Amino acid sequence: MNIEQIWLDYQSRIKSFLHSKVSNPADVDDLLQEISIKTFAGLSQLEDHTKVQQWLFQTAHRTIIDFYRKNGRVKDVSPDDLWYQKDDPDTLQSLERCVEPFLNALPEETAKLLTAVDIDGQSQKAYAAEHGLAYSTLKSRLKSGRSDLRRVFENCCRMKLDAHGNIMDYQPKSDNCQNC
Repeated sequence: MNIEQIWLDYQSRIKSFLHSKVSNPADVDDLLQEISIKTFAGLSQLEDHTKVQQWLFQTAHRTIIDFYRKNGRVKDVSPDDLWYQKDDPDTLQSLERCVEPFLNALPEETAKLLTAVDIDGQSQKAYAAEHGLAYSTLKSRLKSGRSDLRRVFENCCRMKLDAHGNIMDYQPKSDNCQNC
């Protein structure tokens, strides 16, 4: 198991996950560094190499909890209090293979925007500046692009969502979904 390659493969997804849970970009970078240290120190002890992704995101999750406890931003944080812990990793992993084909089904500019911000973890402000867009315009395009991507998913699958809009389960609408 090549730890350096595993980190390269998952680093941007972990950073995106962190951005969705922590608002300060500097804190995200600090947490990403902490998770990388934990990865290099502990990944070799993982017995089932097919569970690398699950282990990495559990490590990220625990690191976020520790961050909030340490900084006192949430009083008495318990893992059960955090709504995102209830995500079903098997469901998300099985849908993950559809993301790239579904992004490719969108207009090219929309796919590039969603890839940069939601997958690669680029900040919205940096993307707006890089592409000469007003930040408010970018936010509008991002919201619209996410809605378009969601429609592509919903055209292929029936989604079961929790109260927070997280995917808990899904059923394909047909055996031959054309995009996934």
